Amino acid sequence: MQFLLPFLAEAAADIDPNATGAELTGASSIWSLLIIVVPLILMYVILIVPQRRRDKKMRDLINSAIVGDEIVTIGGLCGKIVNIKDDEITFESSIERTKITIKKWGIKEVKKPIQS
Repeated sequence: MQFLLPFLAEAAADIDPNATGAELTGASSIWSLLIIVVPLILMYVILIVPQRRRDKKMRDLINSAIVGDEIVTIGGLCGKIVNIKDDEITFESSIERTKITIKKWGIKEVKKPIQS
C-alpha cells in the first residue's frame, strides 16, 4: 500500500477544495463507462466477427454446390450430389448408390471436383 501514496497525494493536490460533487465524479464516470464498453467491443471484434465470416463463407459454399459435387454431412455421411431441390439435397452414397435426402443445413463440407 505504500507504493500508492505518491499517486494518491498527486491526485489529491489536483482536486479543487471548493469543487461540488458533480465536478468530482465527472471524470470517474467516464472511466467507469470505458471499463465496461472497451471489453465489450474487444469481445465483439475477437469472437463474433470471425464467426460471422466463417458462417458466411460456409453458407456461400453450400449454396454454390452443384450436381456432381462431393459432400460430407454433419453426421459423417459422404457422397455425390444427384439432385438439388430448394433446401433439400439428394446424394448417393456407397457402391450400391444408396440415395439419401437431407436439408442443406446438414452439410458440413463441399468438395468440388477438379476440372481439367
